[in-house]
Amino acid sequence: MQPLLATAAVLAMATGMVHSLLGEWLIFRRLRTSSMVPALPAPPLRGRHIRILWASWHLASVLGWALAGLLWQVARAPGSALPAHSVLAAAAAAFLAGAVLVLVGTRGRHPGWIALAAVGVLSLAGGT
Repeated sequence: MQPLLATAAVLAMATGMVHSLLGEWLIFRRLRTSSMVPALPAPPLRGRHIRILWASWHLASVLGWALAGLLWQVARAPGSALPAHSVLAAAAAAFLAGAVLVLVGTRGRHPGWIALAAVGVLSLAGGT
C-alpha cells in the first residue's frame, strides 16, 4: 500500500462528502420545499436554474469519488499499471450517476443527462 496515494484517496472521498453535505446545508436547504431537489427561485435565478445547479453541485462530488476510487486502486498496487476495466468502471459509474442526477434534478429538461448517460453506457460497452 502506498500511503500517500491512499491518503489522497481518503481525502478525495471526504472532500466530496463534505462538499455535498455543506452544499445541501448552506445553499440548497433554503431553496427546497418538501422535495429532494430544490426548486425555489433565488433571484435572479429561476427554479429550473436552481435544479441544474443542484445536480451540477453533486456531480462534482460524484466525479471526485470516481477519481478517489482510482487513486485507491493505484495506492493498493503501486508501480502496477491500473487495469483498463477499473478506469472504465469508474468512468461509467460516475457518468451514469451524473446522468441520474441531471435527469432527476431537471426533470429531464436539461439534455446533459443524455450525453452523460451515453458516455457511461459507451464506457461500459467499450470495456467488454
